[in-house]
Amino acid sequence: MKIVFMGTPEFAVPCLRTLAESSHETAAVFTQPDKPKGRGYKLIPTPVKAAAEEYGIPVYQPLSLRKGDDAEASMKILRDIVPDLIVVTAYGQILPKEILELPKYGCINIHASLLPKYRGAAPINWVLLNGEKETGVTSMQMSEGLDTGDMLIKRATKIGENETYEELYARLSAMGGEVLAETIDAVEKGALKPEVQDDSLSCYSPMIRKEMSALDFNKSAAEVHNTIRGVTGFTMLEGKRLKVFKSEIAQGSFDGAENGAVVDTASFAVKCGDGAVIFREVQPEGKKRMKTEDFLRGKKLVKGEILG
Repeated sequence: MKIVFMGTPEFAVPCLRTLAESSHETAAVFTQPDKPKGRGYKLIPTPVKAAAEEYGIPVYQPLSLRKGDDAEASMKILRDIVPDLIVVTAYGQILPKEILELPKYGCINIHASLLPKYRGAAPINWVLLNGEKETGVTSMQMSEGLDTGDMLIKRATKIGENETYEELYARLSAMGGEVLAETIDAVEKGALKPEVQDDSLSCYSPMIRKEMSALDFNKSAAEVHNTIRGVTGFTMLEGKRLKVFKSEIAQGSFDGAENGAVVDTASFAVKCGDGAVIFREVQPEGKKRMKTEDFLRGKKLVKGEILG
């Protein structure tokens, strides 16, 4: 088959590699425009663009597929290619109806949740924020709705109780490539059995906002822990910002301590509404990310001091 791939972040790279290393022709890659980064505002290619260039695949970076000159030019490119299939993974743009209907086999999306749950932009963050025990990857026949198309192949995985966004992102990214390979094989064999999504079981995962990372120690230990896992937490220690990348829920009772208070200086445990969390990996303001034991070698905590 002749396939066009559309994707942007690191999450999509395993899917592109699956296509590029298959027997199919990856005729083109569409990805978001390069963005300036760093002090010199140097334009940095998207991870998908960098991977596509490794394979010598033509790359296109339209500002929009829905309006303007870029949209018209992109549509002409796609019509000239005449793809049998378009594969989309975390592209970052909504495809218009004329693109959805162009390929022989339509457009297939690789989505990082067990649809119909967690439609939308940030499913990996939200399964962690909500303390879910299981998630996965779903391949879907794309429609005009937001992640509402028929489900094709689903693969589930358990979520570790202390697993972070970074860790789950990497696992689901690799799983996405595997699900895509299985889906394309089924497309070739005519073996797909599309399943209509039950909208009553759906939930939405909106974009993450910076303020969501602020740790509120009046909440339960599970909620604080899940915030750290899902979006990276931050609090204040002695007037300076402290990021928290990893944590676990402390065992034992901490009755009598004030919420936000350090209740164990050896492990850096902090009192929450119904227990405590232990910080396992932190980044003090102006310093590098480090394991808590390394942080505590240079910082003496005081039992009872309040964070936040």
